[in-house]
Amino acid sequence: MRPDTSHWRDNDSYDYFDTLPIEGLAWECLRRHEPYQRHYQALLTTRAEKAPFPSEAQRQWGLRFPGQAGFVRLGARRFLVA
Repeated sequence: MRPDTSHWRDNDSYDYFDTLPIEGLAWECLRRHEPYQRHYQALLTTRAEKAPFPSEAQRQWGLRFPGQAGFVRLGARRFLVA
């Protein structure tokens, strides 16, 4: 599961980062994180990769916000989308 790091000094290898949405950037960082890689490998080993992540794991890896959506500013009339 390790990413190909053989061209890490080549700036062109990272051009796609400039066009990533925030979710894509977060995923690129998370997938390179060794503890996450170990967790995912454990899921593959137990054949649980298609099962939903438990709430605890979602919080651990930052896949969910820790609380309920709230007002963005004083006087706001709508909630943030969680």
